[in-house]
Amino acid sequence: MKYKEQPTKIEVIGGRVNNLKNINVEIPLHQFVAVTGLSGSGKSSLAMGILYAEGARRYLDSLATYTKRRINQVGRAAVDEVRHIPSALALRQRPDIPGIRSTVGTVTEIFNILRLIFSRLGSPVCPKGHRNAPTIEIAQAMDLTGEQMGKIHCTECGVEFYAFSAEDFAFNSDGACQVCQGLGKVEQLDDSKIIADENKTIADGAIATWQIPGRNWMWRIARELGVRTDIPYRDLTKKEKAIVLHGEERKVPVDVPTSTGRIYHLDALYENAYNAVINSRKTTKSERGLERINSFYHFNTCPHCQGYRIDPTRWQQLVAGKNIVTAEQLTLGELPQYMQAIKDWLPQSMQDLATNLSDELLHQVKPLLKLGLDYLSLARSANSLSTGELQRIQLGRTLRTETTGVLYVLDEPSVGLHPDNVAGLIDVFHQLVNQGNSLVVVDHETAIISAADWIIEIGPGSGSQGGQIIAQGTPLQIKQNSNSLIGPYLTGNAPLLVRPVANRELFSLGQIDLAITQRFNLKDVQVKIPCGFMTSVTGFSGAGKTTLILDALLPALQAQKAHQPIPKWIKQFKGKSIKNVISVDSSPVGKNQRSTVATYTDIMDNLRKLFAQQPQAKSYKYRASHFSYNNKEGACPACGGSGVISLDIQYLPDMVETCSLCEGHRYNQDVLRVKWQGLSIAEILDYSVAELLQQNLFQTEPKIQTTLTTLSQMGLGYLHLGEATPALSGGEAQRLKLTSHLRRQQKGSLFIFDEPTVGLHPQDVRTLLQVFQQLLNKQATIITITHDLDIMANSDYMIDLGPRGGANGGQIVACGTPVDISQNRQSLTAKYLRTQLQLYQK
Repeated sequence: MKYKEQPTKIEVIGGRVNNLKNINVEIPLHQFVAVTGLSGSGKSSLAMGILYAEGARRYLDSLATYTKRRINQVGRAAVDEVRHIPSALALRQRPDIPGIRSTVGTVTEIFNILRLIFSRLGSPVCPKGHRNAPTIEIAQAMDLTGEQMGKIHCTECGVEFYAFSAEDFAFNSDGACQVCQGLGKVEQLDDSKIIADENKTIADGAIATWQIPGRNWMWRIARELGVRTDIPYRDLTKKEKAIVLHGEERKVPVDVPTSTGRIYHLDALYENAYNAVINSRKTTKSERGLERINSFYHFNTCPHCQGYRIDPTRWQQLVAGKNIVTAEQLTLGELPQYMQAIKDWLPQSMQDLATNLSDELLHQVKPLLKLGLDYLSLARSANSLSTGELQRIQLGRTLRTETTGVLYVLDEPSVGLHPDNVAGLIDVFHQLVNQGNSLVVVDHETAIISAADWIIEIGPGSGSQGGQIIAQGTPLQIKQNSNSLIGPYLTGNAPLLVRPVANRELFSLGQIDLAITQRFNLKDVQVKIPCGFMTSVTGFSGAGKTTLILDALLPALQAQKAHQPIPKWIKQFKGKSIKNVISVDSSPVGKNQRSTVATYTDIMDNLRKLFAQQPQAKSYKYRASHFSYNNKEGACPACGGSGVISLDIQYLPDMVETCSLCEGHRYNQDVLRVKWQGLSIAEILDYSVAELLQQNLFQTEPKIQTTLTTLSQMGLGYLHLGEATPALSGGEAQRLKLTSHLRRQQKGSLFIFDEPTVGLHPQDVRTLLQVFQQLLNKQATIITITHDLDIMANSDYMIDLGPRGGANGGQIVACGTPVDISQNRQSLTAKYLRTQLQLYQK
């Protein structure tokens, strides 16, 4: 029988997702394909919007209707045809942040196997305190059903008791500490925050918790209860303070004046200073309100379980000399040795079971070790992990399945990775392809692009100027292609230094001194950071960069500004020249599609005022609120101002359609009748920043013109004013957050950037560096936490941590200029920085 020749490529015909301009492209199957291009050029639209969307949708189409109804489905992509596409899996740039109950052990599922090991292979203790050796009979008892499950007899005294099951070792289930319910921390109201200022009178705001909305007239009730509210709080009697802090919750008649002068006679409920917080927390639904209320609380380590989450009654059971708590403190890199110790400890009759369980655990650990995560302990809180670490855990889970014939689509997998980790990541990519899979990676990391079998480059610009295939081929062909934007960065022909590196004494403008006793893996660390310059904090993933800057320096500066004590793990801090600190991360801007470039900046407020001033608006008695699609006065009545209508079609994917009434413009028709320069407010929101500047539309409106110019200077000219901000890349989000800061002097301001190059093409990194220079020209100080070699090379000063991650990190390996660091033989970062400098100097 003659078989048809197998397809060798995916064929995309007429791709129109987002800004893609009806592209036709072929993606080789069973190869490592890199997709690159400027931010906003359309890379993710091709990879995620077409390849992943169609691959996932077609796989789901093969499932039963009953099953599909329970899966979050993907709709059809805006493409004419996609041929020969395999089932697809995707790893996104921003993995979901795990909850407070998640640890490395639970998100990797390794802790599930460890719990089984303790249940089946453990040495239990009977109620009378006798330790029983592990036996195959105990393991078999755990497999029984009903009341017989886990029932065993003590080999010493014969007493019958129940051995612990796997669930009994789960801190999210039966094994949870009875005091903290498995959180490891207990929450308490912070007494020191209840009183705002004891030198103030109660009427003037001495009680901080009575400033919470809805409680700001509680002092009037206290006055009715006999508390003097017109003298400083410190001068009150013990009885008066007791009423304020712990008074009985009861109805009290009180007169409450309004802003108009009217008096209301009420039977109002009195809430003392503590209950005001507790009750507010129960009823408040807004995130901002909860954040304010939570500021009155602090978390302490649970005294019962000592922060280990698992009930102490489970700690007696041992496996190879360790209880469940000490085993959970092991790092991923230490687990293989512990598995061997377990097998050496157990009798011969249990070796098969031990091998089965330990092999299953090591099968899950092995890919994580290849990805450089050996330093992570199983007990580490998952919400403390970086984006890069979360992505690698996702990738490790994918690797261990050892599938074949799957299309993997990865969006920025190099986020948060040290160059040494990237080398390991590339090995994993080749392993995926060698297993018979196809791989498409969206990335800007030149090492990843150079290692690809095939490169597809999208451009030439961003937004409306992008969306076309400008180059494709092998890395060698791309290097020789004059149309390629990434080519010069692969060859080293592009300029490396794009800002004037310091040519004067680095500490001439002052310095920040910071010394830490112990915090996570940092021990006895001291650093000096120059003011008025750009400092990069570098080092291996898990070396302690985030702890040093975001968990020590940032809270110390915030405490200094608020005149509060600095964190207890900081033994020395001097930073009086820093008056203001701005921390800029790559988290999404805005929480939903209603947040746009115009609403996030000051453009929307100024537009609304401008339209409200038009004669036509005045004749209709329209106020500025009428020109907001978030208010009922301005919003389209059909879609409520969202511009789209979502239809639930049961077992088919939800259908999102442009609103037929407002045609996606969000506003009602009456508001759109008001024109300025012949344009409605919706038509202006359809323009990009660059288009508005080219037409000089707002040259007579300096506030709007200034913001547009700032956005353009930051390389965001391609963004449309009405573009939803949550969809922006991490790098775009960071630059958007800076718009308000580039317009004023920044002397005494410190900007902290956490991984500022997320989602940025090397050419965009040059633009970002020029933005940094604008801030430095305004006398700001900049600290970046980065793995990007271009950012390092353009820094004035570097602090390199390591030598590796976790317990093998936490030290200052080197400090100095980039050239100084590149010559340091102790630094792992230096090896890659030296290669980068040599590439551009050849």
